[in-house]
Amino acid sequence: MAGREWNPLRRLLALPNESRAKTILVAFLVSAVCAALVSGATVLLRPIQAANRAAEEQARIAALVEGIPGMAALLEQSGGTLSTVVIDLDRSRAATEVTPATLDAALGDPGNWTALDPAQDLAGLGHRPNFAQIYLLRDGDDVSLVLLPLSGQGYGGRIDAILALKGDMNTVAGIAITGHSETPGLGGRIQEASWRSSFPGTELRDEGGDMRFRVARGPASDVHEVDGITGATRTGRGVTQMVRFWLGPDGYGPLLGAIDRGEF
Repeated sequence: MAGREWNPLRRLLALPNESRAKTILVAFLVSAVCAALVSGATVLLRPIQAANRAAEEQARIAALVEGIPGMAALLEQSGGTLSTVVIDLDRSRAATEVTPATLDAALGDPGNWTALDPAQDLAGLGHRPNFAQIYLLRDGDDVSLVLLPLSGQGYGGRIDAILALKGDMNTVAGIAITGHSETPGLGGRIQEASWRSSFPGTELRDEGGDMRFRVARGPASDVHEVDGITGATRTGRGVTQMVRFWLGPDGYGPLLGAIDRGEF
């Protein structure tokens, strides 16, 4: 009479293939081995996956910004690493509870908008969002370019734009008009490259820190002005007020000060 087999693996293998116990145990062992392999692969691949996600995010941001007319060449000239961040405008710093992915949902909440009184409301918005997504181009630790979304009322309706500022947070690098309802051939010329070409090099504030930017009624006469558009005075005034509001104390002004001081 053969002695009893004490090796559990051999005892398992000796069971009939139709045995329920054998089926369950084999399935458990296969699952355990697969889980261990997957866990090990996850640990080994995690740095590669993180790098791939970062590269994908960088490509997504670049594609989004370069889709704005006139910005691709500007980014190429400036160099550096492009990133995006949602700003808490009340605190003039990066938002902790809102991300680019959740920004639209956050702005769907009326509680995330601030009512503006007439003295504040230079841009004619009525309400200002508490959060805004901006883009930063960094060269090492320094911000070399910042892209800021703007909106305000023109003659025909709302004007939307992206304003690019150089690293001194005072010199305009360029502007893109992303939406408007101005009269074709008149105010609608704000979308033309010939008008937008007067923006680069314009300085927003004077040496005393006072906001001086404006769209002139005719050709620009100093470093704080851009060319006006004949027959579109109200459109020019709308652009002036839009820029002054958003780069002032109720818009990005405090944030730009923090960036200029190296605090952001």
